[in-house]
Amino acid sequence: MNASRVWVTVAVMAATIMQVLDTTIINVALPHMTGELGASPDTISWVLTSYLIASAVFMPLAGFFTDRFGRKKYLLVSIAGFVIASALCGLANGLPEMVLFRLFQGIFGAALVPLSQAVMVDTYPIEARGKAMAIWGMGVMAAPILGPSLGGYLTEIASWRWSFYINVPVGIVSFLLALRFVPDTPMRARRMDWLGFGALALAIACGQLVLDRGAGDDWFNSSFITLSTLLALAAFLAFVWKSVAGQGEPVFDLAVLKDRNFAVACLISLATGLGVYGGMLLLPLYLENLLGFPTLDAGMYLVPRGLATFVSMSLVGHFSGRISPRTMVAAGLLLSVAGAWMMTGITPQTAGSYILWPMVLQGLGMGLVFVPMSTLAFATIPPQMAAEAAGLYSLTRTLGSAVGISVVSTYLSYSTRVNWAALRQYITPYNAHVQQFLAPLHLDMQQGGAGVMGQVVQQQASVQAFVSTFWLITLSFVVLLPLLLLIKSVKGLKTAQVVAE
Repeated sequence: MNASRVWVTVAVMAATIMQVLDTTIINVALPHMTGELGASPDTISWVLTSYLIASAVFMPLAGFFTDRFGRKKYLLVSIAGFVIASALCGLANGLPEMVLFRLFQGIFGAALVPLSQAVMVDTYPIEARGKAMAIWGMGVMAAPILGPSLGGYLTEIASWRWSFYINVPVGIVSFLLALRFVPDTPMRARRMDWLGFGALALAIACGQLVLDRGAGDDWFNSSFITLSTLLALAAFLAFVWKSVAGQGEPVFDLAVLKDRNFAVACLISLATGLGVYGGMLLLPLYLENLLGFPTLDAGMYLVPRGLATFVSMSLVGHFSGRISPRTMVAAGLLLSVAGAWMMTGITPQTAGSYILWPMVLQGLGMGLVFVPMSTLAFATIPPQMAAEAAGLYSLTRTLGSAVGISVVSTYLSYSTRVNWAALRQYITPYNAHVQQFLAPLHLDMQQGGAGVMGQVVQQQASVQAFVSTFWLITLSFVVLLPLLLLIKSVKGLKTAQVVAE
């Protein structure tokens, strides 16, 4: 391997890892960010969803900007913008600032993964392309595994702000190496359906706004939420109309959804976001807020999930010729159901060792879902529509992540309030159980007991809310199983072969 190719690999892999890492690195820091940014437990999730939504909206523009400005220029602008936005995130002093800067992070980071993959493909000769994609894939897989533990370590020894500042030196190295070694591509004229893109962006933004703010604004009793919902529906219908009946080049050719396997795979990819990313939001909050775990320990408890995903994804290729992709996906969903179900048994006295096994089961399950589902999605797609399908599939996966986080966060907050209201009615001076609980503490409801009982009720309400939310995640995996019956089997299909292609 010549030196230039090595430096190109380092440049684009640094950019890729930097972008993918930011989807998970701040998960364990969220409880610390809540207080400093003046956020509540149900609004701090905006820090995650704003980044994912911005990435989803601007991902379809990667091909357009690459053609108009050249791959190298677009890559450099993306890296520079991502680094500046990361520094601004570290400097944010309030939730509105943080959400705004995370939006910028998502906008500039949206193209880093597809651009890095394209550069790797073009840099290596065809006989070494498999090795190149293996390197690229390891980077994409390793970043989410390292994210929680790295974020926990940085928060523990310094501050959550260093989860963003760490991107600055990595990004500068990536930028300088890309400037020196990454080759450019010729510019060419390309049209874009800006009206269709604007409609898609408005639909996604307004829909996410409804999910993020609906609970706090009392849903449709709020004129703002009602208007946002109507705008989201109108924009979505306009996007569909432009894509199906419009002139010129649509953002996405929705005709690809006529392929039943692809349509079902997109639906499953969208729905798994609730279990995968919602669970990654829940666990650090539970470990740190209720069990009192240090941030670093909370991050380390997410590592087995990532390692198990890595192991099962590696096994998929080994068994691809002997086990059908649909069987693998079914097994993966069942393992995910088992892992989520085990988490419904948590209590304030749950030992940390108990949590490791649900994490391992969910990790193994997700590894068995991701790659075979991609295989099934593209198995019956005509080659000329593969690029179109890839863009739409990536969009649904990213949207599923953002929607899943919002749904889980909203439901957790709602369930906590409901449980609190149900339990507080029993906290009276005349309740014998309350008197019995306070007696060893030499307290009563008039002399300090009310505050103690308030803390107990809040803890129990939170625990029950977490259990209810894990039940929601469990059911979200269960309802996906019947969808596998809609997928047509493809004879002679090999998972590794299709993914590589």
